[in-house]
Amino acid sequence: MEKEQHRSINTTNGSLDDLKYQSGFGNSFSSEALPGALPQGQNSPLVCPYGLYAEQISGTSFTSPRKLNERSWLYRIKPSVTHEPFKPRVPVRGKLVSEFDKSNSSTTPTQLRWKPVTVPDSPTDFIDGLYTVCGTGSSFLRHGYAIHMYTANKSMDNCAFCNADGDFLIVPQQGRLWITTECGKLQVSPGEIAILPQGFRFAIDLPDGPSRGYVAEIFGTHFQLPDLGPIGANGLAAPRDFLVPIAWFEEDYKPGYTIVQKFGGELFTARQDFSPFNVVAWHGNYVPYKYDLSKFCPYNTVLVDHSDPSINTVLTAPTDKPGVALLDFVIFPPRWLVAEHTFRPPYYHRNCMSEFMGLIYGGYEAKSDGFLPGGASLHSCMTPHGPDTKTYEATIARGNEAGPHKITDTMAFMFESCLMPRVCPWALESPFMDPDYYKCWIGLRSHFSYEGMNAKSNDLKNEHDGSADRATVVELISKTML
Repeated sequence: MEKEQHRSINTTNGSLDDLKYQSGFGNSFSSEALPGALPQGQNSPLVCPYGLYAEQISGTSFTSPRKLNERSWLYRIKPSVTHEPFKPRVPVRGKLVSEFDKSNSSTTPTQLRWKPVTVPDSPTDFIDGLYTVCGTGSSFLRHGYAIHMYTANKSMDNCAFCNADGDFLIVPQQGRLWITTECGKLQVSPGEIAILPQGFRFAIDLPDGPSRGYVAEIFGTHFQLPDLGPIGANGLAAPRDFLVPIAWFEEDYKPGYTIVQKFGGELFTARQDFSPFNVVAWHGNYVPYKYDLSKFCPYNTVLVDHSDPSINTVLTAPTDKPGVALLDFVIFPPRWLVAEHTFRPPYYHRNCMSEFMGLIYGGYEAKSDGFLPGGASLHSCMTPHGPDTKTYEATIARGNEAGPHKITDTMAFMFESCLMPRVCPWALESPFMDPDYYKCWIGLRSHFSYEGMNAKSNDLKNEHDGSADRATVVELISKTML
């Protein structure tokens, strides 16, 4: 079945605060900035309307199954091929990695945590402020991921960035991003995310000055909405809340305009005399998009126990193995906690998946201290983790009388992957690394009381004339403890 077609016309160049979008996830969209700019009845006519060039961008192989095939047709003033040869960018950016091995990264099972990174004083745009924290696999082999962070204090000037390695999922934590893409413009605020698919050229402006955030990059696949299973047809992230830009173009002569292309983790530059954002019309299903995390519809336990964090998955990049993700994007939004007789914060855990966490604003329910907005943590495969000492003690002190409680003013997230990450040396040696992270659990003490259990056992045996067997007594003790 063909996906729903969305058509829009944008004839004004209004401010970004007045931006209009198309809505939907995975739809076949169409948009034109000038009436009649989209060819009718075919993709590549001999002469396109307004004398435009037709150019296709493919996000999947030509022969991918129709339900997985992603591509868009762009109708532009000049084709993107019109540039000088690419040359290695100088100076070399050594802190971007897309091929992880022993030469550029290392493994550790230790729990890691970073404090928020300060924005540099020297002029730094998104490209120069982007650095890899950890990852695994290879962009060349089309399998794996990289997790980056960025700090920036200036807009990109007379240049655009293109990532040939994979898709970017950008999570701004401080400062809005105005992102110009070949399909149009996106305004992305902290609390929202943007997905910039492999190969699209984009530029990032900073209307609020200093900016900071997180980036997940996936190789060889694209993000999709998770299946809902027993939840049914509704809940979590709704397709209609994903927003796609409307066609917008510029046609000015721009001598010395630079395309910066990330290819195999290395940066290359090519010069041209026009803006890459000269697309007057486009149609297809391979597009940049954004999502407001406040629109997420969370599900939660309504009787006992704590739900697995997978219940909060916004987007997933699947592997060939059912139910196993190359990378999940999971959030921990405001929500009610109502479970009875239950330790409500996240349980202590060792996971076959690896978890990288960040905090956009507020606090995180499992860490009372040390995990700050703009910071991050990494708990790798089978590395134990869970609530810190203060959180645990405060939770059990409230006992079973704790009533319903709403978590408010917070937005934490997690990048979770089945692949074990390698950590870059500059991340391990960073002055923002928290060397005392392990101490948040050292204070956990034993609450085990064998004597108390024996006393209860003897009391219950006396109540039952000493005739109760051990299994019956243990069951009775368990009930009295509840």
